[in-house]
Amino acid sequence: MTIAASQEAFLHAFHAEHPAVTSEWLGHGRAPDGRSSYELLRDRVAGRERVLDLGCGDGLLLDLLAGSDSSEPSAGRERPRQLTGVDLSPQTLALARKRPALADTRLEEARAQELPFPDSSFDACVSHMALMLMADIEQVAVEVARVLAPGGVLACVVGNGVLLDEAYDRFRALAKEEIADTPAAKRMPTLGDRRTRTREGFDAILGPAGFAPVEWESVAIDLGGPVDRVWTGVASLYDFEPLDQAAMERLRGAFLDARRDSITPEGTVPFTVQLRLASAELR
Repeated sequence: MTIAASQEAFLHAFHAEHPAVTSEWLGHGRAPDGRSSYELLRDRVAGRERVLDLGCGDGLLLDLLAGSDSSEPSAGRERPRQLTGVDLSPQTLALARKRPALADTRLEEARAQELPFPDSSFDACVSHMALMLMADIEQVAVEVARVLAPGGVLACVVGNGVLLDEAYDRFRALAKEEIADTPAAKRMPTLGDRRTRTREGFDAILGPAGFAPVEWESVAIDLGGPVDRVWTGVASLYDFEPLDQAAMERLRGAFLDARRDSITPEGTVPFTVQLRLASAELR
């Protein structure tokens, strides 16, 4: 099995079991201005009529795009936004198809490296926490450039980890020990391309495909809340998928110990991640 096939097999299996895990976790998060990371991405493509969501998952971002100011006045009439989503997972697409706002949205099971659309089909392509997981990233860039019309924009949110503190560092150290004790064949494969974590890396990927230099913004997303909800989100990270129930119970105890001093009387706990918002126009 190739590296790309191994990565995609892992993602297929993970999202078959947890089809809405990303939106359930990050959908609660808020930037300092009160918007979620999905809303930040939605607003980056305001006014774009034909929008492709790459790695659309259960359709939360598409739902926001459909429910926002998604019709633009033109020549005295309104033109509805044309939305399309692609994802590797049939289970997540099944959830997307249940959203009433997406009744007219085209949803395709497809690889980003082989998009089933004609040239210049879209004015914008968005991707929330998905582009950074994709193998053969240069081919993804070529395909996105192909299906975008000239002047089209690629906008994506990618992860940059937890804003670490000493307590969370202790928890992560124990988590690494638990993962190291699992057989190598069961561990999460390396996913995606590390260049998607930096502006320079994005430019190196997108520039040869015809994109202008990347606009880059770091955003802190507050995911704090009830302890059980925060732990459920942490436990849903890809890294922990190979661990058995006993290991996860040990980690839950370690997480609660690490957060104990910061748990409020109301039973909430602070937790912040840092995301990157990147966008680039096709020349």
